Amino acid sequence: MDKQKSAGFPAGFSKARLYGHGITASYGEMCYHDNSLVSASLEALIQHLVPTVDYYPDRSYVFTFLLSSRLFLHPYELMTRVCHLCVEQQRSGDALLDKIRFREVAPKLVQLLTEWTETFPYDFRDERMMRCLKDMTHHVARGDEVRYSWRAMQQMTQRLIKRLSALGQYEEAVAALNAVAMERPASLKSKQASGQRSDVLSVCDDPFILAQQLTHIELDRLSFIGPEEFIQTFAMKDPLENHKGFFRKRKTSNLEAYVNWFNRLSYLVATEICMPVKKKHRARIIEFFIDVAQECFNIGNFNSLMAIITGMNMSPVSRLKKTWSKVNTDKFEILEHQMDPSSNFSNYRTALRGATQRSETAHSSQEKIVIPFFSLLIKDIYFLNEGCASRLANGHINFEKLWELAKQVSEFLVWRQVICPFDRDRRILQYLVTTPVFSEDELHLASYESEGPENNMEKDSRRSLRWV
Repeated sequence: MDKQKSAGFPAGFSKARLYGHGITASYGEMCYHDNSLVSASLEALIQHLVPTVDYYPDRSYVFTFLLSSRLFLHPYELMTRVCHLCVEQQRSGDALLDKIRFREVAPKLVQLLTEWTETFPYDFRDERMMRCLKDMTHHVARGDEVRYSWRAMQQMTQRLIKRLSALGQYEEAVAALNAVAMERPASLKSKQASGQRSDVLSVCDDPFILAQQLTHIELDRLSFIGPEEFIQTFAMKDPLENHKGFFRKRKTSNLEAYVNWFNRLSYLVATEICMPVKKKHRARIIEFFIDVAQECFNIGNFNSLMAIITGMNMSPVSRLKKTWSKVNTDKFEILEHQMDPSSNFSNYRTALRGATQRSETAHSSQEKIVIPFFSLLIKDIYFLNEGCASRLANGHINFEKLWELAKQVSEFLVWRQVICPFDRDRRILQYLVTTPVFSEDELHLASYESEGPENNMEKDSRRSLRWV
């Protein structure tokens, strides 16, 4: 991400000194190193976001500060202060002159609000944000005889409302699908009865097609995760938490829904393997999911790949030694090696870099697909936040940290915007997201009924599960 100020150092640049191999400079309450902002007071950062007639903040700065400012103040407070400063800076005491000056700066204010609403639309689920946006629309309209800026504000608001409406519909759809999926499977007391449940092979027996449908689900759900959700996972608790508008829905709900999808896929894989009565059928399903995982790797869908591996490594599945003896595990071992957690997932990170490079030079939509192992992405951002101080000893905000947070989140935004090129198969998609899966206890019981306990601990475990 380009950290440079679009116009270099501002006029009035006060002091500079050599530091290491670069130049460290201060301007007011803002500190730069090699022309890159490294720290500043919160007030100075807010002021730096405010456009004027002859100044507009660099886009990388706008994204970075809008993303991470919520660590220090509420988005509503930031928007109120930015809009207030933008208006106040045009006041001269002459009403006519003020109107002319505001008309000149209005297009840049509209540009800033457009970037905000398009990149962080979920901030505007807060009715206070929408009210502030409406107030600014009226303010712009009063000084805009040709109506150019006013029309731009109207179009921006319409796009925002459409996006928020789509988000609401998505959240309702996910909730409805989850409600169907919560229905319990057939009773395990009779394995033959539960065996009547249709399995994945009866719905799709082509690993490539199933991997494509998994990729549809991944990209659909990725597309609704707001970039700010990564930061709000560890943002300060808001003192206005009971405000009905903004906090009616949790601020990280789409991120959490995506993590829940990973868990569901892992349990679905384990359920499919533990369900069949016959060992030969269980082995066939294991081999099928190994092939699906391989296709996910080839596509660049690392999240589904890891979910499948996780499901196959769950103890109710891994203990099925007689079943595994019928499986050629060569491909599975290679995939496990690719996702090996040792050395901080170094093998996976190498594969992810390769997929990212392929995406950047892609000649087809399929080559653009990069779906990261999401839990690790969240972990990386979490440790970046925890490992670096947000404020320096002098009270300044550590903007180098904010650049790094923005770099990681902006990469996710590139991956998120890819349109899935594969044909949808609604029957397969419906099965993947709604077919009931076993709980952990039910998986263990199904596993014991497939292959009996091998030691006293497993016998005790089965006995206790049967009494549940």
